[in-house]
Amino acid sequence: MRDNNMMPKGNETDDGEVGLDTASFEQVQQQQKKLVIGYALTSKKKMSFLQPKLEVLARKKGISFVSIDQEKPLSEQGPFDVVLHKLLGNEWHDVIEDYQQKHPEVTVLDPPCAIQRIYNRQSMLQGIADISLADCDGMICVPKQMVVLKDTTSSANEVAEAGLKFPLVAKPLLVDGTAKSHQLFLAYDRLSLAELEPPLVLQEFVNHGGVLFKVFVVGDVIKVVRRFSLPNVSNCEKDKVAGVFQFPRVSSSAASVDKTDLDPRVAELPPKPFLEGLVRELRNRLGLRLFNIDMIREHGSRDVFYVIDINYFPGYGKMPDYEQVFIDFFLSLAQAKHNKIQCVR
Repeated sequence: MRDNNMMPKGNETDDGEVGLDTASFEQVQQQQKKLVIGYALTSKKKMSFLQPKLEVLARKKGISFVSIDQEKPLSEQGPFDVVLHKLLGNEWHDVIEDYQQKHPEVTVLDPPCAIQRIYNRQSMLQGIADISLADCDGMICVPKQMVVLKDTTSSANEVAEAGLKFPLVAKPLLVDGTAKSHQLFLAYDRLSLAELEPPLVLQEFVNHGGVLFKVFVVGDVIKVVRRFSLPNVSNCEKDKVAGVFQFPRVSSSAASVDKTDLDPRVAELPPKPFLEGLVRELRNRLGLRLFNIDMIREHGSRDVFYVIDINYFPGYGKMPDYEQVFIDFFLSLAQAKHNKIQCVR
């Protein structure tokens, strides 16, 4: 919080000291201080995230967004309370990591070393299947997968050796922010693998009733949105269909699905205790506070779920009421910082 040299009124204690209560803190944030958020985003991400409604709500709460100039040293800009970023490249990685070391008082969302892990689909899902959520009304799994770095023509034998069964979902190995890195394909047979461009990840396709759950995470807040996905693949179809087919995009709001359109067994959201347990584990393991999980329910099951993808700082514009969620999140960061300072005193 940036101080304007105005002291708020607080509660006087028995020994004459004045302490800040919650009401006083809110007066500070709304009247005497501002929460300054420096952001480094691509033009596309800025346009989708910094919507007018978010900026209006932010101003009312004393929050200001300041664009970071990538042509100038980051340490010479600000001062910032929070740095919000989503830029790729080793150069930016080094810049933000150096800044974080020199300015530990600034909250960086999120640490670049933590983000790096989920930009690689080989490391993205590692360890998730080990998470035990038996007490949370569900089981978490990941599809069987393998990495193809060079020759897809000769990978058919490796697929068999790895025990993967067709059809296979093919995804680019690296998530680099381009549209191409989010292109997904379904390969039905061994010969079709030669049509794919490495490096990539091959995952077993799991029948899931044609519905995908996008689980948005903002700090401690969890929001779930349903999206249409690929329909189930029958055994008959596996025998008759060959080749490679590109997935339709399921991230857009046009792909939203109302549960009334579906079988309740398919549309039912994952249980709340299950989601809370999973997100808590992933926050701790990944070291991230802004991410989303792409999850499916195994067809015919009520409580077996697969995590198929994780994204850092996803398109929150598609999350209901994201503006208020983020305002509350930013204010909670300020409150936590204030509490920490008070404890030190």
